[in-house]
Amino acid sequence: MPVEHDDDPDEGLEEEGDQDASEALDDTSEANIVSQVAAKREPPPESPESICIRTFVILSCWALVVFLGLPIWWKTTTIYRANLPLQQMMEWADGKACRPVFPLRISIEAPLLQQQEAQHLVRTTQHALDDLNEFSAHHLRLQLSQPPTARNASMTSKGLPSEGIYVQEEQADVALVVRLRSGDAGSTPSAELQQYSPTLDVFYAPNQIPSTSVSSSPLASFIANKLQEIFAEEQAIIAYILSASNSGYTSPQSPLPAGQTSQTPQSSSALSREQRSSLIKSLPADLADSLARRTTRSLKYSPTYHLTFSLFTPSAAPSSWEISSAISDYLTPLLDSLSPISNFTIDTQVQLYASFSPSVQDPTYDPSQNIWTLRREDLSGFINAAEWPLSPSIGIGPTVNFVLYVPSQSTTPLVVAPNNGHSWLIPQWGGVTILNPPIPKAPPNSNNNNNTSQPQIPLHLPKETLLPPLQTFTHQLLSLLGVPHSPPSLPLRLLTLTRVRSASLILSASSTLGSLARLTLALPSISIPQTVATSITQTISHLNSACNDLKDGRFENALENARIAEREAEKGFFEKSMVGQVYFPDEHKVAVYLPLLGPVGVPLVMGLLKEGKRVWRGR
Repeated sequence: MPVEHDDDPDEGLEEEGDQDASEALDDTSEANIVSQVAAKREPPPESPESICIRTFVILSCWALVVFLGLPIWWKTTTIYRANLPLQQMMEWADGKACRPVFPLRISIEAPLLQQQEAQHLVRTTQHALDDLNEFSAHHLRLQLSQPPTARNASMTSKGLPSEGIYVQEEQADVALVVRLRSGDAGSTPSAELQQYSPTLDVFYAPNQIPSTSVSSSPLASFIANKLQEIFAEEQAIIAYILSASNSGYTSPQSPLPAGQTSQTPQSSSALSREQRSSLIKSLPADLADSLARRTTRSLKYSPTYHLTFSLFTPSAAPSSWEISSAISDYLTPLLDSLSPISNFTIDTQVQLYASFSPSVQDPTYDPSQNIWTLRREDLSGFINAAEWPLSPSIGIGPTVNFVLYVPSQSTTPLVVAPNNGHSWLIPQWGGVTILNPPIPKAPPNSNNNNNTSQPQIPLHLPKETLLPPLQTFTHQLLSLLGVPHSPPSLPLRLLTLTRVRSASLILSASSTLGSLARLTLALPSISIPQTVATSITQTISHLNSACNDLKDGRFENALENARIAEREAEKGFFEKSMVGQVYFPDEHKVAVYLPLLGPVGVPLVMGLLKEGKRVWRGR
């Protein structure tokens, strides 16, 4: 049976066309959808009001930063630097502001000579002194003392009493009084220096008075040589202090801040170097070494010292001592004489069963001399600092320790080998003295068949027994304070100490001013409070007063002004706020500011850049 095909070819073509049309329609719809989605992602155009608001916000934030934040930051972080007189400070440090001079007034009393003869003797002696003196900064100036009768008449004519006031004014600031006294005929001139007063008695024969027509005489030469001998050590000490201090802190070219120029000629610096060289060369090598050892041995100057007297014993005896009355009788007069220079406070203590330091070997017995000896090498470790209560911080000033050691009965007598000494000095610390007290024999013991007994260490040390140790402590104290060894007159040595301390304090304060000026120039970021400027002003003022007092011969006033100047200079240099800023480098500032400014500054900067780009595109 034949198969019938109902499909029409035209109908197939129509179906294919419809399919193509539907596919094209689908592509068109997809493109429209994509375009619509893209159109939805684009932000709508900003209105003028929105643009103004955004610009206002950005400008407001930057206005707050510029006009409020920066002023507050600047005010709270600005380092205050008070104005310091750097030029004057460097001049003092370089030795250009003041040249210390020490004119010593020597009063000549010649009651037995005629006025013209006395004046001629003073002139010829002064010429001889000037020829002997090689150190121009320290010179002696002779003056003829007014006779008592004329002195009384002068004071009476002025309506003032003839005693008391005039004597004080006449003797004020006089370093030495030379009294000319008649001696035996034909004898050579002789002199005697009073031990407890600044007085030199010169004995001469009547035929030794120089005639007014001659320019020199043996008597004038003798007086000049004697005066030069008396003050020779003082001249050497002052020359050493000036040379050592100037060479220590003077710099030929000191930095100065911008805009400031030195008003001192350039030759002044060269002259200062020449003076230092001449001072150093004028001192013998052995004398310079001796002065250097003395300087390192003595304590630094202080207005107040604390003296501690300690009794140490390795046994139970002695357990008491009459130290208070001994100090009052033997030491207090010396401390009163030192009161114009420094004040002193005193305390005492007793330590029983005080053993040697472990580093010290036990004393050895010498049967030939029947003594116990300590090695000289063990003296440096004799003080048992771990067990002996010797505090170095008692009182407001430096502590000077004086140790009295009483050995045990089994090691008595105890001395120091090889010269059998009993005392030694510890530089810048104090002194030690070994006391071997007289040991009384105990009464015979009835239980002892031999009717003998061992002597015992006394339980109490009376005042008389303490006299030799206190005399030793006195010499040690004078050495620690820097008192010169000559002349034999103690008042003259104390007056010398006054002048030496004045010079050292002036140089110390000047050196501190120079150090502070260099520190100020080297660290521009360090703060300088107003208190430092006030201290520096007072330092310079008192330095000027001290320098003028030295030139006028008022040495006690010079010491007082120099003491205040040195204290104020140290106070300004060691200001707490300045010391803390010295060790604060710039890297620390970056580490502090970067974590704070980063999160705040980045959005502000980016917002400003975007706003600037929008304005640029709008053009």
